[in-house]
Amino acid sequence: MRLLLVEDDSMIGESVRKGLRQDGFTVDWVKDGRAAEAALAGNVHDLMLLDLGLPVKDGIDVLKALRQKGNRIPVLVLTARDAIADRVRGLSAGADDYLIKPFDFEELAARIHALLRRQAGRVETAIRHGAVTLDPATHAVTLDDRSVSVSAREFKLLAALLERPGVVLSVSQLEEKIYGWDEEVGSNTVEVYIHSLRKKLGADFIRNVRGVGYVVPKIS
Repeated sequence: MRLLLVEDDSMIGESVRKGLRQDGFTVDWVKDGRAAEAALAGNVHDLMLLDLGLPVKDGIDVLKALRQKGNRIPVLVLTARDAIADRVRGLSAGADDYLIKPFDFEELAARIHALLRRQAGRVETAIRHGAVTLDPATHAVTLDDRSVSVSAREFKLLAALLERPGVVLSVSQLEEKIYGWDEEVGSNTVEVYIHSLRKKLGADFIRNVRGVGYVVPKIS
């Protein structure tokens, strides 16, 4: 999953980005409200982590403008503003959840997974598709209840495909899911990861639609 972190404090931002990347997320980080709006215009992120006290444009104003445009991306507010009135204001502006700084990384990750699960309309954290199960919370993949070892980027690519079975995703769309802005995209890496996953999960589990991209077929 690709997250947008909007935080102007360099120490906090670096710590959060590092922790979330270690948890398997792809994280892009911007430091002011205008930069957040520019990033959101690309529609490549699955969730936004938003500080409220931002330079250039306040976080509440960013949130209000986002919702006025009809953008339904989940928003988790991370802020030191702990007054009840501030929480009500943030939630009323369109936030989906609210976490007060300082916070525990395990709680942050749990709240992120809960919001993503709710957005996808799932009750369980794990995504099940036939004999394959993928659990974003534990970064585990199983085939017929047997553990399958996958790399961090293989996991992200598989998660992107399993979130939308039956939908063909292009190579560029898959790259957007597994690479952040500051990460170099190697040539043919998506194809290499697909090849590796097919060896582990079955040759027909991920199919190629020639000239379009890749898809995990729906189960009829």
